[in-house]
Amino acid sequence: MFAKRTGQMKRTAVRELLKVAARPEIISFAGGLPAAELFPVSRVSDAVTRVLDHFGGMSLQYGETEGLAGLREWVATQFTKQQLGSRGRGVRAPMRPENVIITSGAQQALDLVGQVLLEEGDRVVVENPTYLALLSAWRPHGVEFVPVRSDANGMRVAELERAFGRHPKLIYLTPNFQNPQGTTLSFERRKQLLRFATECGAGIVEDNPYGDLRYSGESVPHLLTLETNRTFPGPRFDSSSESLATNPHSVIYIGSFSKVLMPGLRVGWVIAAPEVIEKLVQAKQSADLHTNSLGQHIVLDLLTQGYLEEFLPRLKETYRQRRDAMLEALERFFPRDVSWTRPDGGMFLMARLPSVDATALLPHALEQGVAYVPGEEFHLGGEGKNTMRLNFSNARPGQIQIGIERLGALVAENLGVPANSLRRRGQHAPGVH
Repeated sequence: MFAKRTGQMKRTAVRELLKVAARPEIISFAGGLPAAELFPVSRVSDAVTRVLDHFGGMSLQYGETEGLAGLREWVATQFTKQQLGSRGRGVRAPMRPENVIITSGAQQALDLVGQVLLEEGDRVVVENPTYLALLSAWRPHGVEFVPVRSDANGMRVAELERAFGRHPKLIYLTPNFQNPQGTTLSFERRKQLLRFATECGAGIVEDNPYGDLRYSGESVPHLLTLETNRTFPGPRFDSSSESLATNPHSVIYIGSFSKVLMPGLRVGWVIAAPEVIEKLVQAKQSADLHTNSLGQHIVLDLLTQGYLEEFLPRLKETYRQRRDAMLEALERFFPRDVSWTRPDGGMFLMARLPSVDATALLPHALEQGVAYVPGEEFHLGGEGKNTMRLNFSNARPGQIQIGIERLGALVAENLGVPANSLRRRGQHAPGVH
């Protein structure tokens, strides 16, 4: 009695691995987990008290499908402020609350976008590798994923012409500190991507859960910012437009509070043309009616109290230290033939192992008390068997050093080289760094 689309559904390795990685003896580089010890438990408790004192039972009541009005206003205003600080030409189309819907995390946003835009047989361009949960969300719609290779500067946009010949409907990417690689799409490639998308009539889904977590390098404007600020040429682009709603191929931007506040509240958002937001509202009404009312009130209270501005620098410094600890440990303990990405932010990097099956290696790593995610599931076309995704945000620096040392010894054993065969400092992956 199962619907045909359920044949495309399966449990993901990441979510299943979290069950094992949660054991206290395991040093986990597996899940994309924030550092739980940094969660503002006392501040959340204070926020709950303020919300209940001020709003009473209304904070526990059914709410608008679009989301809490004040929270939508905050998202729209904050995004517009970020545009003012970008390399654009000024804000010609400021975001408004009608451009915003609050969702139950960014994952629901992806699910809703798939529901309202994708049909069986549609083609979707993605990076290879790409975000695993995106594949899980959109596969049941019967879409065809068209993979495009990436390097240290993100998706190789020049290779999109091959994909455009197949008339894709959407282009999906995480341009900042991509999951699983940690790479960032360069400024020039962002402009090039927008030109290509405009010419072929494809929409762009810009998934940006990690964008505020930059530890080094220069910030790059959002694709949505570049589009609304009219900073790229395109033969089918109406430069006289002053509203996001007038461009039928607008970027759909997805954000989340999960990585910068806490994931348990499940509060994310979409910024898009009002016509797109309206369809997302209709889809959400059949899914869950509205996002958790109390959770939205808690998030808005923390934001209006200035907590994010206070907390984000501390969070970024903590994660920067952990990223640096992992990069240093990889240099010390991994054989010289192994390469990896060097992210400027986010929560992940990806290592590439010559002639080693990372999936087959995982049970041995777990026996040594270390968990990671094999990269194969993030890849399309049977690639990525020799890759592993490593998360650096959840483990402390001391744990990172111990875990990477254990992994390095396992990799060296499988490569048949001495465990102390240290790499030359500064050696990078060919074609990646």
